[in-house]
Amino acid sequence: MKPITLLIALSMLAIACTSCKDKSVSTSQTTENTEVNESKEAPAKQETITLGGGCFWCVEAVYQQIDGVETAISGYMGGTTENPSYEEVCTVNNGHVEVVQLKYDPDTISLSKVLEWFWALHDPTTLNRQGNDSGPQYASVIFYHSDEQKKIAEESLESAQSDFSDPIVTRIEEAPAFYVAEDIHQDYYFLNKNKNPYCQAIISPKLEKLKLEQ
Repeated sequence: MKPITLLIALSMLAIACTSCKDKSVSTSQTTENTEVNESKEAPAKQETITLGGGCFWCVEAVYQQIDGVETAISGYMGGTTENPSYEEVCTVNNGHVEVVQLKYDPDTISLSKVLEWFWALHDPTTLNRQGNDSGPQYASVIFYHSDEQKKIAEESLESAQSDFSDPIVTRIEEAPAFYVAEDIHQDYYFLNKNKNPYCQAIISPKLEKLKLEQ
């Protein structure tokens, strides 16, 4: 082969190898980026509803076990005192109610179903009282977070009335500020069921009746 012909052939071979190498790197990067993007899941859809049905330890222990309810946080709502303490809510009539704020996935559980559990877990016909727990902080109340929730709550209450001989006294109100209760009140039943007699006397029978874990 002539020297000039050999030189041209070697130049063409070098260009081809460089092109293949660049293409290989580009393909690898594309694959890696695709894998990263596919691993990012869309955030779960969530809605919020806040419920008062007597002692928040009881309400929390029920909803912690319901499929589709992602979080159940005990707190205070409806009163005039900012950031109230448990003692203030229990001893001063400042309008606050013991509540549990729920974050739930509407694709897994509808608000109507969430409220079916609400009517089952407490007596909505007793004003400011559940069993031996008496006071305005134990009011039965649904705090809605949208007009659609208000409509569903009103329809749910009307439907639930047929299950009770006495009138339902549950309030349906727009949700005001929510104040998270002290850490000691979070996950209370499952952390204290063998320590606090209240758990065994009041909460355990409720869970047994609802066929939930005790």
